[in-house]
Amino acid sequence: MIKQLLEYFNPVDYLYLWLLFAFIIAFVVSIFTFPAILNVARAKNLMDEPGDRSIHATRTPTLGGIGIYLSMVVVITIVGALLDTKVLLLILGGMTILFFLGLKDDLLILSPRKKFFGQLLAALLLIIFTDTRIAGLSGLLGITILPYWFSVVFTLFVYVLIINAYNLIDGVDGLAGTLALFASAAFAYVFILIEDVSMGTIAIALIGSLLPFLRLNFSKRNKIFMGDTGSMIVGFLIAFFVIRFIGHTQIHRASIFYNSSPILALSIVFFPLLDTLRIFFIRLIVHKKSPFVADKNHLHHRYLEIGFTHFQTTSCVVLTNALIFIIAFLCRNFEIHLQFLILMVTGTVFYSVFFVYDWILKYKVKEQLN
Repeated sequence: MIKQLLEYFNPVDYLYLWLLFAFIIAFVVSIFTFPAILNVARAKNLMDEPGDRSIHATRTPTLGGIGIYLSMVVVITIVGALLDTKVLLLILGGMTILFFLGLKDDLLILSPRKKFFGQLLAALLLIIFTDTRIAGLSGLLGITILPYWFSVVFTLFVYVLIINAYNLIDGVDGLAGTLALFASAAFAYVFILIEDVSMGTIAIALIGSLLPFLRLNFSKRNKIFMGDTGSMIVGFLIAFFVIRFIGHTQIHRASIFYNSSPILALSIVFFPLLDTLRIFFIRLIVHKKSPFVADKNHLHHRYLEIGFTHFQTTSCVVLTNALIFIIAFLCRNFEIHLQFLILMVTGTVFYSVFFVYDWILKYKVKEQLN
Protein backbone atom coordinates (compact mmCIF):
# COMPACT_ATOMS: atom_id res chain seq x y z
CA MET A 1 0.00 0.00 0.00
CA ILE A 2 2.80 2.39 0.93
CA LYS A 3 4.68 1.49 -2.25
CA GLN A 4 1.63 2.28 -4.37
CA LEU A 5 1.05 5.52 -2.50
CA LEU A 6 4.63 6.66 -3.15
CA GLU A 7 4.42 5.71 -6.82
CA TYR A 8 1.45 8.01 -7.39
CA PHE A 9 2.42 10.74 -4.95
CA ASN A 10 3.37 14.06 -6.53
CA PRO A 11 4.73 16.80 -4.23
CA VAL A 12 3.28 19.47 -6.54
CA ASP A 13 -0.25 18.34 -5.64
CA TYR A 14 0.42 19.03 -1.96
CA LEU A 15 3.12 21.67 -2.39
CA TYR A 16 2.73 23.73 0.80
CA LEU A 17 2.27 20.67 3.02
CA TRP A 18 5.34 19.15 1.35
CA LEU A 19 7.43 22.27 1.98
CA LEU A 20 6.22 22.42 5.58
CA PHE A 21 7.22 18.76 5.99
CA ALA A 22 10.77 19.49 4.71
CA PHE A 23 11.04 22.54 6.98
CA ILE A 24 9.92 20.60 10.06
CA ILE A 25 12.40 17.77 9.43
CA ALA A 26 15.31 20.18 9.06
CA PHE A 27 14.23 22.27 12.04
CA VAL A 28 13.75 19.30 14.38
CA VAL A 29 17.06 17.65 13.43
CA SER A 30 18.87 20.97 13.79
CA ILE A 31 17.35 21.96 17.13
CA PHE A 32 18.13 18.57 18.70
CA THR A 33 21.64 18.38 17.24
CA PHE A 34 23.06 21.68 18.50
CA PRO A 35 22.91 20.91 22.27
CA ALA A 36 24.97 17.77 21.63
CA ILE A 37 27.47 19.74 19.52
CA LEU A 38 27.83 22.34 22.30
CA ASN A 39 28.42 19.63 24.93
CA VAL A 40 31.04 17.84 22.83
CA ALA A 41 32.81 21.11 21.93
CA ARG A 42 33.05 22.10 25.60
CA ALA A 43 34.07 18.66 26.80
CA LYS A 44 36.79 18.29 24.14
CA ASN A 45 37.80 21.98 24.29
CA LEU A 46 37.00 22.56 20.61
CA MET A 47 36.80 26.33 20.88
CA ASP A 48 37.73 29.41 18.90
CA GLU A 49 40.41 31.32 20.78
CA PRO A 50 40.03 35.14 20.69
CA GLY A 51 42.91 36.82 18.88
CA ASP A 52 44.02 40.20 17.60
CA ARG A 53 41.58 40.06 14.66
CA SER A 54 38.70 38.61 16.68
CA ILE A 55 35.79 40.83 17.73
CA HIS A 56 34.79 38.37 20.47
CA ALA A 57 36.40 38.23 23.90
CA THR A 58 35.40 34.71 24.98
CA ARG A 59 36.21 31.21 23.77
CA THR A 60 33.38 29.93 21.57
CA PRO A 61 32.59 26.60 19.86
CA THR A 62 32.99 26.79 16.06
CA LEU A 63 31.18 23.62 14.99
CA GLY A 64 27.78 25.05 14.08
CA GLY A 65 28.19 23.80 10.53
CA ILE A 66 27.80 20.21 11.75
CA GLY A 67 24.19 20.81 12.76
CA ILE A 68 23.39 22.52 9.44
CA TYR A 69 25.02 19.68 7.49
CA LEU A 70 23.25 16.90 9.40
CA SER A 71 19.82 18.47 9.05
CA MET A 72 20.30 18.90 5.27
CA VAL A 73 21.54 15.30 4.94
CA VAL A 74 18.45 13.97 6.73
CA VAL A 75 16.09 16.06 4.57
CA ILE A 76 17.76 14.99 1.31
CA THR A 77 17.77 11.35 2.42
CA ILE A 78 14.07 11.35 3.36
CA VAL A 79 12.55 13.42 0.53
CA GLY A 80 15.13 12.90 -2.22
CA ALA A 81 13.49 9.81 -3.72
CA LEU A 82 10.41 11.85 -4.62
CA LEU A 83 12.33 14.76 -6.16
CA ASP A 84 15.21 15.22 -8.60
CA THR A 85 17.20 12.38 -7.04
CA LYS A 86 20.31 12.63 -9.22
CA VAL A 87 20.79 16.33 -8.53
CA LEU A 88 20.11 15.97 -4.80
CA LEU A 89 22.60 13.11 -4.44
CA LEU A 90 25.29 15.18 -6.15
CA ILE A 91 24.45 18.16 -3.93
CA LEU A 92 24.90 15.81 -0.99
CA GLY A 93 28.25 14.67 -2.38
CA GLY A 94 29.45 18.25 -2.84
CA MET A 95 28.28 19.20 0.66
CA THR A 96 30.13 16.20 2.11
CA ILE A 97 33.42 17.18 0.46
CA LEU A 98 33.13 20.71 1.86
CA PHE A 99 31.96 19.39 5.24
CA PHE A 100 35.16 17.43 5.84
CA LEU A 101 37.39 20.21 4.48
CA GLY A 102 35.63 22.78 6.66
CA LEU A 103 35.73 20.52 9.71
CA LYS A 104 39.48 20.03 9.33
CA ASP A 105 39.94 23.79 8.95
CA ASP A 106 37.85 24.49 12.06
CA LEU A 107 39.80 21.97 14.13
CA LEU A 108 43.33 22.00 12.71
CA ILE A 109 43.58 24.79 10.05
CA LEU A 110 43.62 24.02 6.33
CA SER A 111 45.54 25.86 3.63
CA PRO A 112 43.54 28.13 1.27
CA ARG A 113 44.85 26.09 -1.67
CA LYS A 114 43.32 22.84 -0.39
CA LYS A 115 40.01 24.56 0.31
CA PHE A 116 40.06 26.04 -3.18
CA PHE A 117 40.59 22.64 -4.83
CA GLY A 118 37.88 21.12 -2.65
CA GLN A 119 35.45 23.84 -3.75
CA LEU A 120 36.33 23.23 -7.41
CA LEU A 121 35.77 19.48 -6.99
CA ALA A 122 32.38 19.96 -5.33
CA ALA A 123 31.32 22.37 -8.08
CA LEU A 124 32.59 20.15 -10.91
CA LEU A 125 30.53 17.22 -9.62
CA LEU A 126 27.35 19.16 -10.29
CA ILE A 127 28.48 20.82 -13.51
CA ILE A 128 29.69 17.61 -15.15
CA PHE A 129 27.06 15.12 -14.01
CA THR A 130 23.95 17.34 -14.01
CA ASP A 131 24.96 19.99 -16.58
CA THR A 132 23.69 22.64 -14.17
CA ARG A 133 25.51 25.76 -15.29
CA ILE A 134 24.98 29.36 -16.31
CA ALA A 135 24.24 29.02 -20.02
CA GLY A 136 23.36 32.67 -20.71
CA LEU A 137 22.81 36.10 -19.19
CA SER A 138 19.52 37.29 -20.72
CA GLY A 139 21.37 39.64 -23.05
CA LEU A 140 23.30 41.41 -20.27
CA LEU A 141 26.42 42.95 -21.83
CA GLY A 142 25.19 41.50 -25.12
CA ILE A 143 25.54 37.91 -23.84
CA THR A 144 22.59 35.67 -24.62
CA ILE A 145 24.16 32.21 -24.92
CA LEU A 146 27.63 31.41 -23.58
CA PRO A 147 29.97 28.96 -25.36
CA TYR A 148 30.05 25.65 -23.45
CA TRP A 149 33.66 25.90 -22.25
CA PHE A 150 33.20 29.50 -21.13
CA SER A 151 29.91 28.59 -19.42
CA VAL A 152 31.69 25.89 -17.39
CA VAL A 153 34.57 28.19 -16.40
CA PHE A 154 32.22 31.05 -15.51
CA THR A 155 30.01 28.72 -13.45
CA LEU A 156 33.07 27.48 -11.54
CA PHE A 157 34.04 31.08 -10.87
CA VAL A 158 30.56 31.83 -9.51
CA TYR A 159 30.72 28.80 -7.19
CA VAL A 160 34.12 29.75 -5.78
CA LEU A 161 33.17 33.43 -5.46
CA ILE A 162 29.93 32.83 -3.57
CA ILE A 163 31.32 30.08 -1.33
CA ASN A 164 34.19 32.33 -0.26
CA ALA A 165 31.91 35.36 0.01
CA TYR A 166 29.82 33.66 2.69
CA ASN A 167 32.99 32.45 4.37
CA LEU A 168 34.43 35.97 4.48
CA ILE A 169 31.32 37.75 5.82
CA ASP A 170 31.08 35.38 8.79
CA GLY A 171 32.55 37.91 11.21
CA VAL A 172 29.59 39.34 13.15
CA ASP A 173 26.98 37.49 15.19
CA GLY A 174 24.22 36.28 12.93
CA LEU A 175 25.42 38.00 9.74
CA ALA A 176 26.30 35.01 7.53
CA GLY A 177 23.43 32.94 8.92
CA THR A 178 20.78 35.64 8.55
CA LEU A 179 21.94 36.57 5.04
CA ALA A 180 21.75 32.88 4.15
CA LEU A 181 18.28 32.73 5.70
CA PHE A 182 17.15 35.66 3.56
CA ALA A 183 18.75 34.18 0.42
CA SER A 184 17.08 30.81 1.07
CA ALA A 185 13.68 32.48 1.51
CA ALA A 186 14.11 34.56 -1.66
CA PHE A 187 15.20 31.57 -3.72
CA ALA A 188 12.43 29.40 -2.27
CA TYR A 189 9.95 32.03 -3.46
CA VAL A 190 11.27 32.23 -7.03
CA PHE A 191 11.74 28.44 -7.28
CA ILE A 192 8.11 27.94 -6.29
CA LEU A 193 7.06 30.49 -8.92
CA ILE A 194 8.93 28.60 -11.65
CA GLU A 195 7.71 25.25 -10.25
CA ASP A 196 11.18 23.91 -9.40
CA VAL A 197 9.95 21.85 -6.45
CA SER A 198 13.28 20.14 -5.74
CA MET A 199 15.16 23.39 -5.23
CA GLY A 200 12.24 25.01 -3.42
CA THR A 201 12.28 22.09 -0.98
CA ILE A 202 16.03 22.36 -0.34
CA ALA A 203 15.79 26.13 0.12
CA ILE A 204 12.98 25.72 2.66
CA ALA A 205 14.95 22.97 4.44
CA LEU A 206 17.96 25.29 4.68
CA ILE A 207 15.74 27.84 6.43
CA GLY A 208 14.71 25.14 8.92
CA SER A 209 18.33 24.21 9.61
CA LEU A 210 19.46 27.82 10.07
CA LEU A 211 16.84 29.03 12.55
CA PRO A 212 18.06 26.92 15.53
CA PHE A 213 21.65 27.88 14.68
CA LEU A 214 20.83 31.60 14.65
CA ARG A 215 19.15 31.35 18.05
CA LEU A 216 22.47 30.12 19.47
CA ASN A 217 24.64 32.37 17.31
CA PHE A 218 22.92 35.41 18.83
CA SER A 219 22.97 33.89 22.33
CA LYS A 220 25.32 35.17 25.03
CA ARG A 221 25.34 32.06 27.20
CA ASN A 222 25.33 29.25 24.62
CA LYS A 223 26.93 30.98 21.64
CA ILE A 224 28.17 28.89 18.74
CA PHE A 225 29.85 29.94 15.50
CA MET A 226 29.11 28.58 12.04
CA GLY A 227 32.77 27.95 11.35
CA ASP A 228 34.25 27.21 7.93
CA THR A 229 32.22 23.99 7.90
CA GLY A 230 28.94 25.89 7.96
CA SER A 231 29.92 28.89 5.84
CA MET A 232 31.24 26.72 3.00
CA ILE A 233 28.20 24.43 3.00
CA VAL A 234 25.79 27.37 3.12
CA GLY A 235 27.76 29.23 0.44
CA PHE A 236 27.81 26.11 -1.74
CA LEU A 237 24.04 25.65 -1.51
CA ILE A 238 23.31 29.30 -2.25
CA ALA A 239 25.79 29.24 -5.16
CA PHE A 240 23.90 26.25 -6.54
CA PHE A 241 20.60 28.11 -6.11
CA VAL A 242 22.03 31.04 -8.11
CA ILE A 243 23.31 28.78 -10.91
CA ARG A 244 20.22 26.57 -11.02
CA PHE A 245 17.89 29.60 -11.11
CA ILE A 246 19.78 31.37 -13.91
CA GLY A 247 20.39 28.13 -15.83
CA HIS A 248 16.77 26.98 -15.60
CA THR A 249 15.35 30.29 -16.78
CA GLN A 250 17.81 30.60 -19.67
CA ILE A 251 16.87 27.15 -20.98
CA HIS A 252 13.13 27.79 -20.66
CA ARG A 253 12.62 30.96 -22.66
CA ALA A 254 8.95 31.07 -21.65
CA SER A 255 9.96 31.46 -17.99
CA ILE A 256 8.63 34.57 -16.27
CA PHE A 257 12.20 35.36 -15.19
CA TYR A 258 13.93 34.78 -18.54
CA ASN A 259 14.74 38.50 -18.92
CA SER A 260 15.65 39.14 -15.29
CA SER A 261 17.13 36.03 -13.61
CA PRO A 262 20.80 37.23 -13.59
CA ILE A 263 19.79 40.52 -11.96
CA LEU A 264 17.47 38.88 -9.43
CA ALA A 265 20.11 36.33 -8.48
CA LEU A 266 22.72 39.09 -8.11
CA SER A 267 20.35 41.13 -5.95
CA ILE A 268 19.86 38.20 -3.57
CA VAL A 269 23.60 37.80 -2.94
CA PHE A 270 24.41 41.49 -3.36
CA PHE A 271 25.98 42.21 0.03
CA PRO A 272 28.25 39.12 0.23
CA LEU A 273 29.58 39.84 -3.26
CA LEU A 274 29.91 43.58 -2.65
CA ASP A 275 31.90 43.04 0.54
CA THR A 276 34.07 40.30 -1.00
CA LEU A 277 35.01 42.31 -4.09
CA ARG A 278 35.64 45.36 -1.91
CA ILE A 279 37.87 43.46 0.53
CA PHE A 280 39.83 41.81 -2.29
CA PHE A 281 40.46 45.24 -3.83
CA ILE A 282 41.67 46.67 -0.49
CA ARG A 283 43.96 43.72 0.23
CA LEU A 284 45.41 43.28 -3.27
CA ILE A 285 45.57 46.86 -4.55
CA VAL A 286 45.76 49.06 -1.44
CA HIS A 287 47.70 46.87 1.02
CA LYS A 288 49.36 44.63 -1.61
CA LYS A 289 48.92 41.40 0.36
CA SER A 290 47.15 38.08 -0.04
CA PRO A 291 43.35 38.42 -0.33
CA PHE A 292 43.03 35.50 2.12
CA VAL A 293 44.88 37.21 4.98
CA ALA A 294 42.22 38.19 7.52
CA ASP A 295 41.87 41.81 8.63
CA LYS A 296 39.24 44.26 9.88
CA ASN A 297 38.41 46.03 6.63
CA HIS A 298 35.05 44.34 6.03
CA LEU A 299 31.89 46.45 5.81
CA HIS A 300 30.57 44.85 8.98
CA HIS A 301 33.66 46.14 10.80
CA ARG A 302 32.84 49.64 9.53
CA TYR A 303 29.32 49.34 10.95
CA LEU A 304 30.77 48.37 14.34
CA GLU A 305 33.20 51.30 14.21
CA ILE A 306 30.39 53.86 13.79
CA GLY A 307 28.61 52.47 16.85
CA PHE A 308 26.34 49.66 15.66
CA THR A 309 25.98 46.53 17.80
CA HIS A 310 26.29 43.06 16.28
CA PHE A 311 22.51 42.70 16.13
CA GLN A 312 22.06 46.17 14.63
CA THR A 313 24.76 45.50 12.03
CA THR A 314 23.19 42.22 10.99
CA SER A 315 19.68 43.70 10.91
CA CYS A 316 20.77 46.70 8.86
CA VAL A 317 22.72 44.64 6.32
CA VAL A 318 20.03 41.99 5.83
CA LEU A 319 17.09 44.42 5.66
CA THR A 320 19.00 46.51 3.13
CA ASN A 321 19.73 43.43 1.01
CA ALA A 322 16.06 42.43 1.23
CA LEU A 323 15.04 45.92 0.05
CA ILE A 324 17.48 45.67 -2.87
CA PHE A 325 15.90 42.35 -3.87
CA ILE A 326 12.38 43.79 -3.67
CA ILE A 327 13.37 46.69 -5.92
CA ALA A 328 15.02 44.30 -8.40
CA PHE A 329 11.92 42.10 -8.36
CA LEU A 330 9.63 45.06 -9.03
CA CYS A 331 11.88 46.15 -11.92
CA ARG A 332 12.14 42.65 -13.45
CA ASN A 333 10.23 43.62 -16.61
CA PHE A 334 12.54 46.54 -17.42
CA GLU A 335 15.26 46.28 -20.06
CA ILE A 336 18.09 44.13 -18.67
CA HIS A 337 20.74 46.89 -18.64
CA LEU A 338 18.35 49.29 -16.91
CA GLN A 339 17.71 46.60 -14.29
CA PHE A 340 21.46 46.23 -13.79
CA LEU A 341 21.96 50.00 -13.49
CA ILE A 342 19.15 50.32 -10.93
CA LEU A 343 20.62 47.43 -8.91
CA MET A 344 24.14 48.88 -8.87
CA VAL A 345 23.01 52.40 -7.99
CA THR A 346 20.50 51.44 -5.28
CA GLY A 347 22.84 48.84 -3.78
CA THR A 348 25.79 51.20 -3.59
CA VAL A 349 23.72 54.09 -2.22
CA PHE A 350 21.87 52.02 0.38
CA TYR A 351 25.06 50.50 1.78
CA SER A 352 26.84 53.89 1.80
CA VAL A 353 24.18 56.01 3.47
CA PHE A 354 25.14 55.25 7.08
CA PHE A 355 28.83 55.92 6.46
CA VAL A 356 28.09 59.19 4.66
CA TYR A 357 25.78 60.22 7.51
CA ASP A 358 28.45 59.35 10.09
CA TRP A 359 31.05 61.36 8.11
CA ILE A 360 28.71 64.38 7.99
CA LEU A 361 28.11 64.22 11.75
CA LYS A 362 31.83 63.99 12.48
CA TYR A 363 32.52 66.86 10.07
CA LYS A 364 29.93 69.07 11.79
CA VAL A 365 31.36 68.26 15.22
CA LYS A 366 34.85 69.09 13.96
CA GLU A 367 33.62 72.41 12.54
CA GLN A 368 31.96 73.30 15.85
CA LEU A 369 35.14 72.52 17.79
CA ASN A 370 37.12 74.76 15.45
